[in-house]
Amino acid sequence: MLRLDGVRCRCHGRFMTTSPLTAAGHWIGGETVAGSAGTLPVVNPATGDLVAETAAGTAADVDRAVAAARAAFPSWSATTPAHRAAVLRRVGAGLAARTEEIASTITAEMGAPVGLSRTAQVAFPAAVIDSFVGLADTFPWTEEIGNSLLVREPIGVVAAITPWNFPLQQIVSKLAPALLAGNTMVFKPSEVAPLTARILAEVTVEAGLPAGVFNVVYGTGAVVGEAISAHPDIDMISFTGSTRAGRRIAAVAAETVKRVALELGGKGANIILDDADLPQAVSKGVAMAFTNGGQVCGAWPRMLVPAARQDEVVALAVEAAGQYTVGDPTDEATRIGPMAHEAHREKVAGYIERGVADGARLVFGGPGRPAGLEKGAYVQPTIFADVDPRSAIAQEEIFGPVLTIIPYADEDEAVAIANGTAYGLTGGVFGEPEHALAVARRLRAGQVDVNGGQWNALAPFGGYKQSGNGREFGRFGLAEFLEIKSIQR
Repeated sequence: MLRLDGVRCRCHGRFMTTSPLTAAGHWIGGETVAGSAGTLPVVNPATGDLVAETAAGTAADVDRAVAAARAAFPSWSATTPAHRAAVLRRVGAGLAARTEEIASTITAEMGAPVGLSRTAQVAFPAAVIDSFVGLADTFPWTEEIGNSLLVREPIGVVAAITPWNFPLQQIVSKLAPALLAGNTMVFKPSEVAPLTARILAEVTVEAGLPAGVFNVVYGTGAVVGEAISAHPDIDMISFTGSTRAGRRIAAVAAETVKRVALELGGKGANIILDDADLPQAVSKGVAMAFTNGGQVCGAWPRMLVPAARQDEVVALAVEAAGQYTVGDPTDEATRIGPMAHEAHREKVAGYIERGVADGARLVFGGPGRPAGLEKGAYVQPTIFADVDPRSAIAQEEIFGPVLTIIPYADEDEAVAIANGTAYGLTGGVFGEPEHALAVARRLRAGQVDVNGGQWNALAPFGGYKQSGNGREFGRFGLAEFLEIKSIQR
């Protein structure tokens, strides 16, 4: 069994060393399966150096993984929820035991600051597993309605396709409920950040998960993603990623009428009301725009402020932004590392240039690379004020550390601006608690925080409009992976 210790050893020191690790092939049926179509590079975005290589999957690799998952389904689905929860508990413990390895691997493959990798990238998935384990005994697996017995059963073979921004979190948020429900799984990680998938596969084996229940096929969306979407023996796809890719998956999957759960893009608005605690609202808002370099679907890249208080907000935002040190992601002091890859850096940089060209007032950062960081996929964290809510930087998902401050005349206009994009994933409202709650109820978004409300692993997460159609976490996330059978007696 391959262990990715080589990646861990190469993740120490300034910008990490350059010696690459050639990873093994796919993980199918409990064993390594060599690829037959070459390899894909995994590049360190802080340096541009090769970190590793993974197999470039094909439709035939998908066929083999699906066959393994289908063969494992009868016995795994016949186990009890309590048994499956016990396995997941061991998976969580196994991930926690390898925190440093996983954190340094994620930092190497997609550039998250190592402190963030240790907490949000590793601790968060462990908390998600714990939350689902706790549901095993309380979830209504069966239910009586009149003379009908409702039985909730696993769907079958579930495919998961995930992005690069939170490589472990995104798959654990699908794997935990899918396996607890009794499904088996085929997983395609992003080719940009695929290495933690192998660590997860190793941990599942050590936790006692039977061969074939969890399978990994590396590759691109154009090849492996397409094959998964069209596969007749896959019963469900759970996808997190861009709205564009989600549309394609839904269109291809429609041919086989499989269930598709989509968690897509976002353009969250943080509405700061006139009666808000301004320092708190702005500090939290900047954090929700810049964390993970803004590469978060649930970020709040729009800060909506009373027009008469915009100058106050700008001053506070600039002060807060100055605390976000950009640099080497292996440095504990770094708060913003590189973008996940060079093509994405170019995209984010293009939006910053677009904001300047469209006349938004630049108050922090701006075009060009940060000083002293001429190498690597770095951009300057940037803040614009006096932003037109109809402009590209206020409407389109930038997915980088770019905050747009938008003034509003009154509360109705604030709500209209917040709701005035194609997205509806997250949002925030700051103000007197009852007032803020009333405004939160008016937002067309799947999750809204009032005055920085604490994250709740049992509350559903998902979007309205083009932000998707599924829900993750808690009993709502578990229900996504279950069929309902009605038996009349």
